[in-house]
Amino acid sequence: MSPTRGILLKLGSVALFTVMAALVKAASDNIPSGQAVFFRSLFAMPVIIVWLLLRHDLKTGLKTKNPMGHLWRGLIGVTAMGFTFTGLGMLPLPEVTAIGFAAPLLTVVFAAFLLGERVRAFRLGAVAFGLVGVLIILWPLLSVDNLDRAVMIGVVVVLLSSVFRALAQIQIRRLAGREETSAIVFYFSLTATILSLFTLPFGWVMPTAQEAAMLIGAGLIGGFAQILLTSAYRYAEAGVVAPFDYASMLFAVVLGYVVFAEVPTVYTLVGSGVVIAAGVLIIWRERKLGLKRGQTRKAGLTPQG
Repeated sequence: MSPTRGILLKLGSVALFTVMAALVKAASDNIPSGQAVFFRSLFAMPVIIVWLLLRHDLKTGLKTKNPMGHLWRGLIGVTAMGFTFTGLGMLPLPEVTAIGFAAPLLTVVFAAFLLGERVRAFRLGAVAFGLVGVLIILWPLLSVDNLDRAVMIGVVVVLLSSVFRALAQIQIRRLAGREETSAIVFYFSLTATILSLFTLPFGWVMPTAQEAAMLIGAGLIGGFAQILLTSAYRYAEAGVVAPFDYASMLFAVVLGYVVFAEVPTVYTLVGSGVVIAAGVLIIWRERKLGLKRGQTRKAGLTPQG
């Protein structure tokens, strides 16, 4: 184990995922979200396949005991990605990132209902605290004085993306008890590529050279980011690296300002702080109980607390 290396890998993955989102946002004026999902998934696959080959893990990545489970994970994940990409075209990058922090909070709730996890008062309180933070972020976006139809739709689709991202995590937990991580990564990219093709009749366009470069770049960067994320958990406990997910807010603020001239509101920053504090509290509670998410995935167990 090398916690420092694990943290650096996690920060690298978070930074790359934020760059990927910025590239998708930059192309969103002309490129529909379904087409963006296709490029993101298709061009991530060569990176993932090369990674599996280098690890001598390609055969493992192709083996599966639960093909329908991977199909459901793909359907849920593609839906989440599609909503996220749609939201990126409607809202500033920091706001999309901040609202997306609702996903891990919702995962706790869904795990109780769908996986039968025991969620005690501490974690329920932390989830409620985090959702207050989400409401703070949304307050100026949905206030009567500033109500805008496009913004309202953007808020709804980003919230929906958080719901489906949380459901995707539940499906991954179900798969992790029987499937290798490499198989989960490979089959998600494969199913996402195929499923996104079904959006072809709904307005795909011929991208310009610049748009094509941004979309291909988003796919390649997304693939590298996925590898860094997976590798991070090989070098450090999940409880150590998980809090660094929230560094995405810093990267989003910087990229949003430099690339899109977007300045986050005070509500966004304050609400993000509340949500981040809630997420860290949940992670701290799990660590205090001696529950490691990495062990949970491998053993197919469910955390309590």
